[in-house]
Amino acid sequence: MTDLTNALQALTRRELFQTVGTGIGAAALTSLLQRDAAAESLDSAKADPARRTHFAPKAKSVIYIHLVGAPSHLDLFDHKPELQKRDGELCPDEMFKGKRLAFIRNQPTLLGTPKEKKFTFRRVGESGHAISNLMPNLQEVADEITFINTLHTDQFNHGPAQMYLLSGFERFGRPSIGSWTTYGLGSENENLPGFVVLITGQVLGAGSSAWGSGFLPTVYQGVEFRSQGDPVLFLSNPKGIDTASRRRVLDAINTINQDGLANVGDPEIATRIKQYEMAFRMQSSVPELMDIKSEPLEVHERYGTKPGKTSFANNCLLARRLVERGVRFVQLFDQGWDMHGSVFSRLPVKCGQVDQPIAALIGDLKERGLLDDTLVVWSAEFGRTPMAQGRNGTGKVTKAGRDHHKEAYTVWMAGGGVRRGFSHGATDELGYAVAENPVHVHDLNATILHLLGMDHKRLTFRYQGRDYRLTDVHGDVVHEIIA
Repeated sequence: MTDLTNALQALTRRELFQTVGTGIGAAALTSLLQRDAAAESLDSAKADPARRTHFAPKAKSVIYIHLVGAPSHLDLFDHKPELQKRDGELCPDEMFKGKRLAFIRNQPTLLGTPKEKKFTFRRVGESGHAISNLMPNLQEVADEITFINTLHTDQFNHGPAQMYLLSGFERFGRPSIGSWTTYGLGSENENLPGFVVLITGQVLGAGSSAWGSGFLPTVYQGVEFRSQGDPVLFLSNPKGIDTASRRRVLDAINTINQDGLANVGDPEIATRIKQYEMAFRMQSSVPELMDIKSEPLEVHERYGTKPGKTSFANNCLLARRLVERGVRFVQLFDQGWDMHGSVFSRLPVKCGQVDQPIAALIGDLKERGLLDDTLVVWSAEFGRTPMAQGRNGTGKVTKAGRDHHKEAYTVWMAGGGVRRGFSHGATDELGYAVAENPVHVHDLNATILHLLGMDHKRLTFRYQGRDYRLTDVHGDVVHEIIA
């Protein structure tokens, strides 16, 4: 006779019901807790956003521009005459020995910005900040911008650095800043997602995790809108299915899902119900939104847009149309900034693609009264080295580029409660390290949330037994840049 059989025979009736009762109680409690979580995930986006902020917000929405690959900030926003003067000299030991660089292996030479006319800088705006002549349109709206010249990060390769900037963690699985924002504030438009993603090129490295919801309910993940074909995949009705038929099918599916939600309380069922309903409403709202042909000719001339094409300019105009309709977080990704070689021939091309539409976006938002409560962010995963990658043995530039640089780089913000015409922090004379007022990636994210009326320490989500937040256990608000 086995031990199990002996144990069962020795079990009294009272002990049996005590044991089974505990199991039933635990199961019931688990079900109730799951049901509460499901109800919260279904209803949270409907809550009054004003009640969900921790204090009065300065911004209601964000247009977050991410330049994939990292622009050469030294040739655009952080002018270094001393670096130009010492161009071609061997890099100082303290800038190379013992440092972790992505591709440079031998001690490199310094690489200054060329002294050709198109690469010169002009001091503009109330702060007198120097902006490259490669960005002439941005020079004209400099009075709306706060430059942060000393952002630094812990990661020096694209994928981990993108994840670190956009989710506060260098590996996959954490919610992106757009997801945290919509989780905290919800949406102001029931017919559109709270978090929309627009892409030109590909988002290398982090991929779709750059706008993923991680462990948050998937209702908070970014929704990618496309410029050609269906704006959202499978949004259109199949051939032979009209709107009324689609509504009947959806009602039947939702009835089944509601029964499942009541029985098991899985929050993802609540998410699915909400997404099906959102998709149905989007069938009428999204085509009208994406039809930029309806914009006046002068708007197209201002942005440089081409209706029906995929372009960064089109996405900038769409971003304005989205925040105009109450979308909380719009994220623009633009690929092509990873310039390990030929930086001085490739940089003017990329600047020519983004300079006009970004400046037009800022001006357009201001004229429509939207800039005060719309925060525009220019970002990248890291900066570019003041040392050359790819010189020949004579020290002359062949097809020189710049390697990844995590120690200090420039990002900027406009509108949404930041100071106008302001410059924060400074790097050393060669543009290598922070000289004053360092700003960490976690500080930047804490500041963005603060401008939206949220305390980054209080915006948390409990997962696997502990509370998580965008800034992990770090981050200080950069109050100096706030108006």
